[in-house]
Amino acid sequence: MAYAKGLEIAGYECLLYLEGVGADGLARSDVQRNFGYLFEQVHYGWDDIAPADLVIATIWYSARIVRDLPFSCRKAYLVQDREALFYPVGYEALMAEQSYRYGLIPITVGYWLKTELQKRHGVQAYALNFGVDEQIYRPLDDEQREQAVCFIYQPDKPRRCARLGIDALGIVKHHAPNTKIYLYGSHKSEARNVWFSHTHMGLISPKDCNRLYNRCSVGLCLSASNPSRVPFEMAAAGLPVVELWGDSMLYDFRESMGILCEPTPESIAEGVLTILKDSDSPVGARKGRQQPSVDEVQEFVTVINHVIEGATPSVEDVLRRYSNPMIKSSPETARLPVEVTCRVNAPGNASLNRLHPVLRKLLGWGARIVRTRLLN
Repeated sequence: MAYAKGLEIAGYECLLYLEGVGADGLARSDVQRNFGYLFEQVHYGWDDIAPADLVIATIWYSARIVRDLPFSCRKAYLVQDREALFYPVGYEALMAEQSYRYGLIPITVGYWLKTELQKRHGVQAYALNFGVDEQIYRPLDDEQREQAVCFIYQPDKPRRCARLGIDALGIVKHHAPNTKIYLYGSHKSEARNVWFSHTHMGLISPKDCNRLYNRCSVGLCLSASNPSRVPFEMAAAGLPVVELWGDSMLYDFRESMGILCEPTPESIAEGVLTILKDSDSPVGARKGRQQPSVDEVQEFVTVINHVIEGATPSVEDVLRRYSNPMIKSSPETARLPVEVTCRVNAPGNASLNRLHPVLRKLLGWGARIVRTRLLN
């Protein structure tokens, strides 16, 4: 929504079409309530899109809608993640991958996605840097740093690796029992199988997020696909970040922000413990500054100007911004008592497997019925 507001400020007339059904007045109020922006022309549904100079798809199944519009216009595609990774191998994953081949001009959030489209599909894309609103995310003089870790815990989003983060923090608590653990980013009722003492903050405002980042010594955010915006916001607040080492991070995550770890509980714990032991180390983000959010929006407006003028993205080599080696667990960190090892090694369906076979069968039958009805 910040991009759309930036276009309006730049003089563009914007019509927003939301997924779903409802009255236009409700659509406007929903956008204002959820995103804080007021737009005059907001509609529910994609069946009656008015002619425009440019139409932008924002999710894989809207790309097909934009491709098949009955009027002539420029067509772009705001690619915010590699959405095929959100699904098991099948229809949704295949169609999400296919959406990049519809001839729309891609605009990617981050440079990893740009390299993915070029490498996998031979498609050139414009790319935007991850920006931060530094009026919100910034160091605060009145907050005292604690020996604490904050983890954005979102068990409803598999790509946010909730189980991996919890297991890593359990290992941290074993080796550094005085460390405070703060979970946030989901309803408190969603905290499942958290087997150590912690504080669940629930869903908190951006300003409260910034206060939390100023209070902690390490920020933990795990993303198995395109980077979240959260690590950049943590870094802008002066909080060193621990993230997953992987191709999706190397093009956008900067070395000044923190460290990238092998995707195992022990190695992530190693990264957290490393920063906790030396909280003033330059490995963190205390001296780094991220690009302000207003610049990211301006980048988007500039790209849209190019698209309107008929320009297309050029071929370019994208350099990795992170070149440090992957953090791996030391033997000391991996040396754990049986009770911790059992927790970390327990399969995801361990609780289900402890149920009586008849009850497991009934639960499986019920889940299949619900899934079938939802899909039909």
